[in-house]
Amino acid sequence: MSSGADSAARFRAVDGLRLVGALAVMMTHVGFDSGDALRGPFAGLLGRLDSGVAIFFAVSGFVLFRPHVMAHLGGRPRPRVGSYFARRAARILPVLWLAVGAAYLVVPTKGAVTGDYLATAALVHIYVGTPLLTGLTQFWSLATEVAFYLLLPAAAALLCRGRCGMTWLRRASVALLVLVPVGPVWMAVVTATGHPQARLWLPGFVGWFAVGMLLALWNGARTVGLVAPGVLDSLSRAPGTSWAAAVALLAIAGTPVAGPLDLSEPTPGQAAVKAVLYTLIGLFILLPTVTTIAPATEPTAVRALGGRLGSRLGEVSYGLFAYHVIVLAVVDRLPGFGSFQGRFVERLGLTFVATLVVATVSYVVVERPLMAWVRGATSRTPATATAVHTPS
Repeated sequence: MSSGADSAARFRAVDGLRLVGALAVMMTHVGFDSGDALRGPFAGLLGRLDSGVAIFFAVSGFVLFRPHVMAHLGGRPRPRVGSYFARRAARILPVLWLAVGAAYLVVPTKGAVTGDYLATAALVHIYVGTPLLTGLTQFWSLATEVAFYLLLPAAAALLCRGRCGMTWLRRASVALLVLVPVGPVWMAVVTATGHPQARLWLPGFVGWFAVGMLLALWNGARTVGLVAPGVLDSLSRAPGTSWAAAVALLAIAGTPVAGPLDLSEPTPGQAAVKAVLYTLIGLFILLPTVTTIAPATEPTAVRALGGRLGSRLGEVSYGLFAYHVIVLAVVDRLPGFGSFQGRFVERLGLTFVATLVVATVSYVVVERPLMAWVRGATSRTPATATAVHTPS
């Protein structure tokens, strides 16, 4: 199987996961804004739906690393770095800059200076101590994901080298497995040493990307017959089981074992446990959508994620992520919708519908034409799969 057209056809359900991740992030922000994520029977659930970020990161690890794996297994050149960076920039930056400009004009933050907005537009705000800006708080995760984008070509070059075979597969798998515990250890150390800002940096989330990359490695090896069917195949064909495991992990994350729901400081152990739980949630959510079976025999739930509606909404999921906090800030100005005044369902409905309109216009008018132009300009280079963005 090639890594081009049939890969896109084979992993249509990943588009649906983009929507799932975006909605999870939106729900947790609405929950905190209404106060329902801190009180009431669903506080633990709403407070931990920022785990949608783990879904985004795992998907990015899979989608962006798999072309390198398939190229290596097929003896073809890997995707060119210049083309890859051009496509990533076209996908990420225009919407980011539109969102920053909208926040600056529509919901300005009292006391913030222009430099704070420029730092966010450059995605360096998580490193320079920029204050939280109304409408833009979710972009910490984009800054972290872009750090992964920048490092991926070098990481792929190191992992996809040498003669293909079981020895190479074991070596690459071990290298990625070693990255999984880096996140929990990092979170514990920076928490213990009093550096909460560092909990937003890439080392704390490298395991979330690594599980996606591991699935890309497994999927590629299975596709070319390098490995025989095993446990992962069985689990990937049972989405109910895999997703139920993710829900169970989410329920555990909603307890004090993963730290406080508000912005209070966790203990080092709580920070580490939360990182582990979110890593596993990303893994179990993604696994059924990257199954190696033929699309015609996919489970119904997976086919639904990859259906027309899921694909269409998945296309605008980045816009849903990028604009929804600005929209939520506008909703707060409506009578009866001030912060911590409840009305979660109504607040979520208004935020989703309004953001969907804005995201759709953004996609049709700005994102799709620009991405088409960049794809045309880089069409002589090996195709790289489209990644997702992120989250909270």
